[in-house]
Amino acid sequence: MNPMNTTAVQLEGVSKSFGAVKAVTNLSLTVQAGEVVAVLGPNGAGKTTAISLMLGLRSPDAGSAKIFGRDPRDASARDRIGVMLQDSDVPSNLRVSEVVELIGRYYPQPLPVKTALEMADLSDKGGATCSSLSGGQKKRLCFALSVIGNPDVLFLDEPTAALDVEARRGFWEQVSGFAAKGKTIILTTHYLEEADALAQRIVVINQGSIVAQGTPAAIKARVGGKLVRFKWRGSSVDFAALPNVTRSSVTGDAVELFTSQPEAVLREVFSRNLEITDLEVKGGGLEEAFVKLTQARG
Repeated sequence: MNPMNTTAVQLEGVSKSFGAVKAVTNLSLTVQAGEVVAVLGPNGAGKTTAISLMLGLRSPDAGSAKIFGRDPRDASARDRIGVMLQDSDVPSNLRVSEVVELIGRYYPQPLPVKTALEMADLSDKGGATCSSLSGGQKKRLCFALSVIGNPDVLFLDEPTAALDVEARRGFWEQVSGFAAKGKTIILTTHYLEEADALAQRIVVINQGSIVAQGTPAAIKARVGGKLVRFKWRGSSVDFAALPNVTRSSVTGDAVELFTSQPEAVLREVFSRNLEITDLEVKGGGLEEAFVKLTQARG
């Protein structure tokens, strides 16, 4: 276990281009041992390239990438990392426990196979062939493979994309438990609720550069607005056209209005004699902050 003041992962002034496309430009990021960091960004923002540079899967055109002070391509660095990629495959004719045991043999101090399967909620699938697993179970198997080596740094790329809500929350518990052991976790996700629930720090990348970073609370505070939420039944209303509403969402009878002036918006709603229930006003969430931060440079 590494002390919290140890640098686990570092990108220093890295740039990477693919032809005329600049994927990341002079990007620097330091992740301390024991941190849980979520890297967010719209498609094409550069987050996947940044992760691939951290892992040594690509070499930067400029700058450097280090894992515990070493080149990520060094065997001594690779022994300390686990990776769960968004798109992975496993030998279909092998049993689940066989695949996990096989991968574990590549590491100097792997976890017991039973422990890895328990963490992935696959204890009852050890004897099943990989080809018999559902999409969600294959996703959980990939998680078991990422932790079997008992890594000090765990990279999770869209880890819950194929999981239902219940399985996703169970996965969060396992990741939180792994982090509680002092492990460093770096994840990318499109589920902003996931980043909010798991991460100690959120890094927002857009157009190849970091546009914001901080705790989830600090990122949400960047919005400077409120979310007005209520349920409503009635004739058609163009809520987006209401004065002071900057963004709106209507799903069935559920209405969400984002605004910097909630009192004025509510006065407008009440003046129209709309019958509403379950009224709630709260600070802007991570989604609102994410939209604001990434659109600012769009």
